[in-house]
Amino acid sequence: MTAAPTWAVRMRGIHKRFGAVLANDGVDLAVRAGTVHGIVGENGAGKSTLMSVLYGFYTADSGQIEVFDQPVHIANAHHAIACGIGMVHQHFMLVDTLTAVENVMLGAEPHVLLNRAQAHVRERLQALMQATGLKVALDVPIHTLPVGDQQRLEILKALYRGARVLILDEPTAVLTPQEADQLFTVLRALRDQGTTVVLITHKLKEVMRLCDHVTVMRAGRVVEDVAIGQTSVDHLAQSMVGRKVNMDRPSSAARAPGEVLLQATDLTVQDAQGVTRMDRVSLALRAGEIVGVAGVSGNGQSELLEVLSGLLAPQSGQLRLGQTAFTAPRWLHPAQARALGLAHVPEDRHARAMVMDFAAWESAVLGYEGLPCYSRWGWLLRRRIQAATREMMERFDVRPRNALLRSSQFSGGNQQKLVLARELGQSPRVLLVGQPTRGVDIGAIEFIYGQLRRLRDAGCAVLVVSSELDEILALSDRVLVMCQGRVSGELPIHDCTETQLGVLMTDGQIA
Repeated sequence: MTAAPTWAVRMRGIHKRFGAVLANDGVDLAVRAGTVHGIVGENGAGKSTLMSVLYGFYTADSGQIEVFDQPVHIANAHHAIACGIGMVHQHFMLVDTLTAVENVMLGAEPHVLLNRAQAHVRERLQALMQATGLKVALDVPIHTLPVGDQQRLEILKALYRGARVLILDEPTAVLTPQEADQLFTVLRALRDQGTTVVLITHKLKEVMRLCDHVTVMRAGRVVEDVAIGQTSVDHLAQSMVGRKVNMDRPSSAARAPGEVLLQATDLTVQDAQGVTRMDRVSLALRAGEIVGVAGVSGNGQSELLEVLSGLLAPQSGQLRLGQTAFTAPRWLHPAQARALGLAHVPEDRHARAMVMDFAAWESAVLGYEGLPCYSRWGWLLRRRIQAATREMMERFDVRPRNALLRSSQFSGGNQQKLVLARELGQSPRVLLVGQPTRGVDIGAIEFIYGQLRRLRDAGCAVLVVSSELDEILALSDRVLVMCQGRVSGELPIHDCTETQLGVLMTDGQIA
């Protein structure tokens, strides 16, 4: 009888270079079979590149790979799948207009007859759902499924194709806390059934909760490899960035906010099906304060950001921005918002904040390209914009510092830092920020928090929408909680606890 392999994956001496950028510099990685193994590091540390080499998206310049004790050369994703490796990317690889069954079947059709193929895939998926607890509606278009269901489908797709090693890249970046808890339950069950899970994440508390072992990368190298019981969040954070990181709320005397810079009254939004997404929401943003908006995703926070920034017109309500008033249907336009000193960092940077095929210097001025410093007589001043982009990259530590690189070629965290550099660089009077640190490493989070506080102290009114309660508590001077499209509570920060906020987020009232 053959003994079960001790190691699911061993990578030795992996080098991978992209032009002048050395992404992986002699990396060694060993992942024990039947465990959850975390890989953490700053944005640009080489984590996703290393896993992309393992999955066949990239070919290493040098080094060796073993999968279940067998030497392999992984030339592409098909080879990786054949070796039993599956990967769920941060941005899902699904066709929105196809159903779950059709997405799983795509490229791996088990039969030439479509009806037979679909029946086989459906039967296999139902068996997998029963075994793993991953429940997904199989016969509706993907675009109608919640984000959590789409992620579960990606995992099912990998398991359907025989994955014994499952790589997850920032799996909770787009999930609510409840969905993240459900995912962890599933991943523990998969581990107990013998699947090996490799988790790429920036969330160190999640690593401590879920993983058996963790590898820390910095600047393309492994700097720490340790069992989870022998480390801590603080130690991992220091290993990631090479210094002590302080994420605590700074102690300071309570400040009195200034004049009202934005006033919204009775904002109501209904979707195309007539469902009320935001119900008579009112709020005021004052100079010199950060207002946090907490709530389970899908309770009107996204609509609030879009209405206040001019991306969405409400069915009813009023808005005053500075001295200018707007009512539906003659609503604020994003260009007007920018002219009136309002900047907006959207929740979804890919859909709303960048054009992935644009060079970094083009994304760095989106919405501001008409400013005299960037254009003349309708012509973009390329050299000036590229120089300004390099300054943004230096100030916000965007890596690599290459203004000519396509936006899609930066990691998610570095994309976020570039968007923040663009919006914060205009010295706005009002700043709206959705999920400010989604996909961003712990060192960059500390920096972003400092930038938002600096703007507040300079007299800016800042609204932060975040699904992370720790973030709301660390940043806010005042907290609004949204539940079922309404503001269910408003508390000064010194009266906030996670328990109180959690109650307001779920049933809208504190007993």
